[in-house]
Formats: sequence, structure tokens, C-alpha cells
Amino acid sequence: MTGERDLRKLLHTMRPELNPGRYVFTTLADGAAPDGVTPVVTVAEGEGVTLVLPEREAVAAGLGYDFVAGWITLRVHSSLEAVGLTAAVALALTDVGVSCNVVAGYHHDHLFVPYARASEAVQVLERLAAESG
Repeated sequence: MTGERDLRKLLHTMRPELNPGRYVFTTLADGAAPDGVTPVVTVAEGEGVTLVLPEREAVAAGLGYDFVAGWITLRVHSSLEAVGLTAAVALALTDVGVSCNVVAGYHHDHLFVPYARASEAVQVLERLAAESG
């Protein structure tokens, strides 16, 4: 199934959903995740492997981190070739001073925002969706 490419449809039907829990970014030089760690995102970089995982798992494994995030999933199936969704979402969050780290999955886009402002970020995105109809 191919994803949606029309920006207006993407925005109007994005249905932002806040996943439960607190998520953190950590990095490992050797890339081997410790036992008990199940990352929701893994990114290989020259400096090491970045993991995004539940905070409780990072604490239990003794992994350091300094950013605690809320994880928002845009429930619309966006095409990996869609143009403008990330920019529109980032601009809406920028306008209210919320930082946003975006990860594109095959089916959905995922946003990691400061945990303390995650509910506010969902409201901003819901407003953007309503205004895009």
C-alpha cells in the first residue's frame, strides 16, 4: 500500500497520537544494546549508535541521557516521497517554541518533543489538522 502524498490530505488526516511513557535518546559506541533494552528507534552514525527507548529501560541498563521526550505518532500513512509534511509540522511547533525530532517510519512519521510539552504539541497539531480541512 502506497502512502498519501497530498499535503493538504496529510495534514487534515494526520491524527497525532501521544504514545504513553517517557522516551530518551542515548548513544552507544559499540552499537550493542544491553539486555532488557528494546529501542523504538535505532540510528547508526559514525560516532556510534543512537537509541531512542523508554526512560525506565535506560535507567535499568545504566545508560546516560539528557533529553526526555514524549513520542507522538502521526496516524496518517504518509508516503516516503511526500513533500512538506515535516516542514508544516515543524513550523507549527516552532511557532509555539516546541522542539521536535522527527523520524520517518515506513507507514508513519514519529515526533519526539520535550516530555513536559507533549500534550501541548498534540493540541497544536490537532489545530493544524483542523485548519487544513
